Amino acid sequence: MTVESTAARKPRRSAGGKAGATGTGTETAAEAAGAEAKATGTGAKRAPRTTRAAAARKGTAEPQLVQLLTPEGKRVKNAEYDPYVADVTPDELRGLYRDMVLTRRFDAEATSLQRQGELGLWASLLGQEAAQIGSGRALRDDDYVFPTYREHGVAWCRGVDPANLLGMFRGVNNGGWDPNSNNFHLYTIVIGSQTLHATGYAMGVAKDGADSAVIAYFGDGASSQGDVAESFTFSAVYNAPVVFFCQNNQWAISEPTEKQTRVPLYQRAQGYGFPGVRVDGNDVLGCLAVTKWALERARRGEGPTLVEAYTYRMGAHTTSDDPTRYRHDDERAAWEAKDPILRLRRFLEASNHTDEGFFAELEAESEALGRRVREAVRSMPDPDHFAIFENVYADGHALVDEERAQFAAYQASFADAPEGGN
Repeated sequence: MTVESTAARKPRRSAGGKAGATGTGTETAAEAAGAEAKATGTGAKRAPRTTRAAAARKGTAEPQLVQLLTPEGKRVKNAEYDPYVADVTPDELRGLYRDMVLTRRFDAEATSLQRQGELGLWASLLGQEAAQIGSGRALRDDDYVFPTYREHGVAWCRGVDPANLLGMFRGVNNGGWDPNSNNFHLYTIVIGSQTLHATGYAMGVAKDGADSAVIAYFGDGASSQGDVAESFTFSAVYNAPVVFFCQNNQWAISEPTEKQTRVPLYQRAQGYGFPGVRVDGNDVLGCLAVTKWALERARRGEGPTLVEAYTYRMGAHTTSDDPTRYRHDDERAAWEAKDPILRLRRFLEASNHTDEGFFAELEAESEALGRRVREAVRSMPDPDHFAIFENVYADGHALVDEERAQFAAYQASFADAPEGGN
């Protein structure tokens, strides 16, 4: 399988940030939309008419996009964010590439395992590797991460064994790792609730006098949740050292982003009194730089930041979803041309930072990882089919007992059912 082939601490002070970080400008909405289309490699396609009209009525410009690496693998200078990646060595660049390749390989194996009946569900990160690896590698060991259920790349950066991520999706545990061992919280299935957990934790960090930071991951769909709005309010008022990292992958299951918001997501931060910035989510260097800036800002006591990583979910929302029912193939094809792994490979090759031997060794390593994950999952015990009926009520319930009996009869109807119904 070719894994890249989807085409002395300062005192805390009041919240605030650089004006330039909010991405506002003086150009018209149409001009800015055209500039972004050119920067992201989407061609000359204009913004939807309704979006342009709304922007004109509100007097707002289309967003500015932070990008350090183009889809063609060319380095773009950026006076504000270049200092945050100025010390990245060729070896570290190869490390970022390796992280993305191995994360994609693990993700592909997990998807296959679900299709083979080994996992009950899987949420793929395909296409979002740069956002996760770039932001994940910006973290210090003492920073704390609150993920959703799709942050497999961030988990990799935090040293969580990929096999441990799969126990929950197989139904054999409620999370296969100790959050305190890696400062990486358990996956959160409830949409948006982890942003509240992150805000509360960050408020505690500030009260403890630590200079570490907290980062909370969520998607564009979760940005519509009340929990996220409450998190923004509390973090701003209490000047919490938290970075809200939104991976805008364009689709909240089957709902496009334009059906959820009339302004770019990162601009929502302005209403709460802290800065927001939009970064090319398929640019690993851009994501690394912007997240470093936001984390350092939090550690200096300058409060929260909203980072919107503008990316794309290449696959289904989860393996129970069929994206062909609500989006077109040409949309995916346009984003395949901006593949995060391919663009870093082009940059490495053009800069003579690597050779074919490196790519061959990495391909072998990725296949070995796939085999290890597959063997690990297949050696896990089968989930207890009846565990779902336990601990629903403290003293039992007649309806639950009836449903358990019905399910036991259904299980017993199979020829290979084990004795006793379990």
